[in-house]
Amino acid sequence: MSIHVALNHVTTYSYDRLINLGPQVIRLRPCPHSRTRILSYSLKIGPEKHFINWQQDPQGNYLARLVFPEKTREFSIEVDLVAEMSVINPFDFFLEEYAEHIPFQYEAWQRHELTPYLYKVAGGELFDQYVAAISREKTRSVDFLVALNAQVQRDIGYTIRMEPGVQTPEETLSKKTGSCRDSAWLLVQVLRHLGLAARFVSGYLIQLTADVKSLDGPSGPEADFTDLHAWAEVYLPGAGWIGLDPTSGLFAGEGHIPLACTPEPSSAAPVTGALDECETEFGHHMQVDRIWEAPRVTRPYSDEQWVEIEGLGHQIDDELRRMDVRLTQGGEPTFVALDDPDGAEWNTAALGPTKRLLAADLFHRLRDKYAPAGLMHFGQGKWYPGEQLPRWSLNCFWRKDGEPIWNSPALYADERKDYGATAGHAGRFLKRVAERLGVTGEHVFPAFEDVYYYLWRERRLPGNVDPFDSRVDDPLERERLMKVFTQGLSHTVGHVLPIMKSAAGQWQTGPWFLRSERCYLVPGDSPLGYRLPLDSQPWTAQRDYPYVNPPDAETATDPLARYAALRARVGGETGARDPQMQRRSAAATAGLAAGSGGEGRRHPWDKPSDTPPGFKESAAWITRLAMCAEPRDGRLYVFMPPTQTLDDYLEVVAAVEATAEEMQLPVILEGYEPPSDPRLTHFRVTPDPGVIEVNIHPAKSWEQLVEQTTHLYEAAHYSRLTTEKFMLDGRHTGTGGGNHFVLGGATPNDSPFLRRPDLLQSLIAYWHNHPSLSYLFSGLFIGPTSQAPRVDEARNDSLYELEIAFRQIPQPGAGFVPPWRVDRILRNLLTDVTGNTHRSEFCIDKLYSPDGPTGRLGLLELRAFEMPPHARMSLAQQLLLRGLIARFWQRPYRPQRLARWGTELHDRFMLPHFVEQDFADVMEEMQQAGFAFKKEWFAPHFEFRFPKYGDFAVKGIAFELRHALEPWHVMGEEGAVGGTVRYVDSSVERVQVKVSGLAPDRYVLTCNGEAVPLTNTGKNGEFVAGVRYRAWQPASCLHPTIGVHAPLVFDLVDTWMNRSLGGCQYHVAHPGGRNFDVLPVNAFEAESRRLARFFRFGHTPGEVAAKSPERSAEHPFTLDLRRF
Repeated sequence: MSIHVALNHVTTYSYDRLINLGPQVIRLRPCPHSRTRILSYSLKIGPEKHFINWQQDPQGNYLARLVFPEKTREFSIEVDLVAEMSVINPFDFFLEEYAEHIPFQYEAWQRHELTPYLYKVAGGELFDQYVAAISREKTRSVDFLVALNAQVQRDIGYTIRMEPGVQTPEETLSKKTGSCRDSAWLLVQVLRHLGLAARFVSGYLIQLTADVKSLDGPSGPEADFTDLHAWAEVYLPGAGWIGLDPTSGLFAGEGHIPLACTPEPSSAAPVTGALDECETEFGHHMQVDRIWEAPRVTRPYSDEQWVEIEGLGHQIDDELRRMDVRLTQGGEPTFVALDDPDGAEWNTAALGPTKRLLAADLFHRLRDKYAPAGLMHFGQGKWYPGEQLPRWSLNCFWRKDGEPIWNSPALYADERKDYGATAGHAGRFLKRVAERLGVTGEHVFPAFEDVYYYLWRERRLPGNVDPFDSRVDDPLERERLMKVFTQGLSHTVGHVLPIMKSAAGQWQTGPWFLRSERCYLVPGDSPLGYRLPLDSQPWTAQRDYPYVNPPDAETATDPLARYAALRARVGGETGARDPQMQRRSAAATAGLAAGSGGEGRRHPWDKPSDTPPGFKESAAWITRLAMCAEPRDGRLYVFMPPTQTLDDYLEVVAAVEATAEEMQLPVILEGYEPPSDPRLTHFRVTPDPGVIEVNIHPAKSWEQLVEQTTHLYEAAHYSRLTTEKFMLDGRHTGTGGGNHFVLGGATPNDSPFLRRPDLLQSLIAYWHNHPSLSYLFSGLFIGPTSQAPRVDEARNDSLYELEIAFRQIPQPGAGFVPPWRVDRILRNLLTDVTGNTHRSEFCIDKLYSPDGPTGRLGLLELRAFEMPPHARMSLAQQLLLRGLIARFWQRPYRPQRLARWGTELHDRFMLPHFVEQDFADVMEEMQQAGFAFKKEWFAPHFEFRFPKYGDFAVKGIAFELRHALEPWHVMGEEGAVGGTVRYVDSSVERVQVKVSGLAPDRYVLTCNGEAVPLTNTGKNGEFVAGVRYRAWQPASCLHPTIGVHAPLVFDLVDTWMNRSLGGCQYHVAHPGGRNFDVLPVNAFEAESRRLARFFRFGHTPGEVAAKSPERSAEHPFTLDLRRF
């Protein structure tokens, strides 16, 4: 992610007459120890007639001594240099054990050598007080320096001062202002008086505009900036000189380029020398320009490129409309917390202490944007085996016709506030809802925790604990017991209103006739509505049970009732009515209308709902559904009942809102969602292991897609969520939760894949024949056991069966195609190795599944996409998908035979060179189809997926080292608590080496002494290969007896001379032995960890006898060090 910048610095002195210039000493060349790499340097002096002598001062700084033989009217100095701005972590250093804490004493030999840097100038009263106020308590050295540097920055205001020299520390403290020179000299003297060796540094400061503005602190300059600057350095045993910039309060980084580091400010002046007495005009100009920028994820595209991308998006949209494709596009992007990269909830756990709060913040930002008058519903999400509780799901529904569902957002409760809601409020609330729905409220009843269960549970506790501190191993059970016994067994948990719609379209209620005298809930932590004792309701025959059967979404075409009509319907003061009767058929309804005699009640359900059931009588008239109100933490949660139609659900919501408005009591809706209906749209925010997942609502056009994706990334950013997550070694992993793209239509009948099944065939076949589409956009976990394996990964026989299946897919013009056919043809082929239909690169679980209505949505899910760090990178991927669909709708892709990649898949296509080569073919084919895609648009994706580790050049041969892909293997089952587990072996890694300008007959590239099997790329002198190695050695892995191959030493061996011409080292772990305990906090720290492991030097010394490379028959492109 480096940026090459050109710095130009011009200083001119114009004199009023011809003068003699004495010898001039210039200190404007970067120091030899500059950590910022200087690619080129030039010093231009005027007048041109002069003599220059390069030398170094006692501190090793470069000096240019100039002698001018003739008089002159002008003296000019121009410095031009090119610097590589790669991230440097200023905290990446070690300390000797005795220097870990301050105060410490230097060893005698160090004090002798550091004598000039320990010299203290006499301070004044203010200075002495300032130093005395600094705590001498034992403190970590790094923390002490951070605090001291920040303190000087706070105490001394920055000002521009043109006078030469520096202020004394006393003067700086008395004025409380100073230039960078003054605050730097003050800090140097403070450090020396504290017993620390310090030196004064003058140099260039380069500050580049940040791609992403900071959420917390300053974001840096609005434009790229450079200037002469001054700061301090302190000597720490084990680390050396560490830069502190008291002007900013930060440690010195890659933007600090030292020119002179000296004990005194006077010997660090940029220009010193004598001249005749004269009048002088001073001119000064500095500027910095970016001359090359590596593709990077924080700013993937220039404005000009984005205009081109958007233009192509609109062109593809026009094509899709012209061909009546009716494509909609959604997805499931994922995010992680910005502030807690190490927390379990942001790595492996699905739930955690902050995930719900951050998800709610993002949810409200999205709701305010898309559905301010929508329905906020906090429901139940996924529930996987092994999890005690189901996950939550924050849902927002709104009507496509623009009518409100909930008109007053103020009546939605905030989960962070206490509104004082009690069980009494819950009971009164439900009674008013019942009256608004036209039924009596007398059947509202309270619910309690199961007394008998908890008394039994208490008896089972050990005798030396109590229920308030039970010491039970399970933390959820421990918390549950304490909560129940703290509130008491007589505590009312909430209230229940039996409510359902009869077949005649009337709301009905009635008693439940439970066996117990009270309603005792099923023990647990779920909302009250999920814990109702439904199995204790009176028995009814299965044929009489009032199942809720949502109608087919395709039949929901009538307009919904307007919001005003719904509020009017539930706004009346309807008193208690006679108990309602449940009618199941038109005949029963007619019979009941004829009279209340025996002939009208011919069926079990033709009885009043408050009729007690007889012994073994099918009690079909009981109102078996219910809504609940439960106070939790001072907030009232309303559990919505299931309804058969959306109209009924909206009516209940209107009654709830009207009651909340009447009682001035904000509520939170939970329980059952609205029935699936094409007249509604929605988004969800849900938890997943390590991430927050957003199920975004589908977009019908490119313009809508751009708006939704951009806003989602921005809203997540302001919610302190991010898309960037890293491994300990700095590798970028996306979020780890993926970014599944979902393609389909507004309704199943509109789905392009059900109307034209050959479109799905084209996508699958094209993806298979171009592996770059699988591996460029995927996450780190790839291979046959990943969550989105390719069809041919470890299952070559599937290709044969897939080709047979393709012949069964109807082609365009075949007439009506039953929507179930494409599901039946491909369902058993688009699976992982275990037969899981959901864990597949192309998932058709929601296309037209026989499992239920939620599987018959006409949707195709592409599961192999990892979460891109930037919204525009995600949009570029989605634009490619839209382009492919437009292309294959017009001209289906039907190769004669699917490619049999075999082991080449996990050899050739693990290397970025061949992935890029294959992807270039995709771009060329899209251009030939009339869609002007450019491979440069996907350069950020390549840099994200295959970051560069380093390079070097020797004898005209250029060497580059990049990250490559490596499949992870699932290990065999191991015993664990409650069953067995399977671990993933990620201890083997792979890198790509690419060399250019190589004469293969003379030179051989080796890695750790083994010849690398280089493959010619088709360009003269350019070769590429992969190197596979053991990066770390866990207890459970493949081949556990093979050790770590660290470091990787690459040599360019001259076989004629039998010695290495040069080489480099790639350290698998930190070269200094640092074991990082925490993950990188941001992309800068991650990049610094990656770059710190690469050395541009370190070849094998002495005579080297290189053998001919051995090529594996299965993996000819890769050197596997585990085999040697």
